[in-house]
Amino acid sequence: MKFTMALALTPPEQYLPLARAADEAGLDSIALPDSVFFPEKVSAEYLYTADGSRFWDAETPWLEPWVAIPAMAAVTTRIHFYTHVLKLAIRNPLLVAKTVGSAAVLSGNRVGLGVGLGWIPEEFAWCGTDYKTRGARANEAIEILKLVLGGGMVEYHGQHYDFDRLQMSPAPTRPVPIYVGGHSAPAMKRAVRLGDGWCAAMATEEEIKGYIAELKRLRTEAGRENEAFEIQVACTDVFDLDGMKRLAEAGVTDYITAPWMFAGVGPDEPVEAKADGIKRFAEQFVAPFRR
Repeated sequence: MKFTMALALTPPEQYLPLARAADEAGLDSIALPDSVFFPEKVSAEYLYTADGSRFWDAETPWLEPWVAIPAMAAVTTRIHFYTHVLKLAIRNPLLVAKTVGSAAVLSGNRVGLGVGLGWIPEEFAWCGTDYKTRGARANEAIEILKLVLGGGMVEYHGQHYDFDRLQMSPAPTRPVPIYVGGHSAPAMKRAVRLGDGWCAAMATEEEIKGYIAELKRLRTEAGRENEAFEIQVACTDVFDLDGMKRLAEAGVTDYITAPWMFAGVGPDEPVEAKADGIKRFAEQFVAPFRR
């Protein structure tokens, strides 16, 4: 099982030093969230809180992940990066492909792309995209990303996106893995059919095991049960080595967390405290897990 550092709600000035600390400590990857803007009023409920409200406000910092990733890649040597998750359905897939492909080339293939639909109708309206067709457009967008990032001259003719032969150069020298996020039945089917893995938001160990069982069933139905498939989770009730081992035995391939919290360091603490927390997390959990 891999260990990933989550950077959600982190002050921007801490991104680079925390990336260096995670790289030096031996963590596997860094996951970055995505939020383009904060609508003052929203006409939908957030899916991962009991009352449907957002747990961040208009002043909460959200860096564009595909600006932050190359910056962090430039000050590290081995650690990987991925989005958890990029709101793909509000973006043009050709522009996403250009950005992600460039980051893959510059980083030496140290990037992955986690994608989701997005849940705020205002984001779609104000970005000029359609909320109601977001699932179908995301399906086509993933197909386009795989085509274009694979290199060479390609074309695509779908219901929502259509283009004749084109090529983006340079192309990554290795495939960029695409992880599909979401807990709904359509999201898991999308992950199995189109993705290289599935990523969970906030979920309990029991919920995660249920999702994994459903993914296994869907992969068997699709004839993909023997293919490599990542399962990335942000678990809300596993914070000990035995629990991490249980998750791995259940099929989790990537444990996502804010490692400094295991040392009692909060999100607003100085970067030095967080960096020390990363080192201690690696010593107390990552190293023993790998023995």
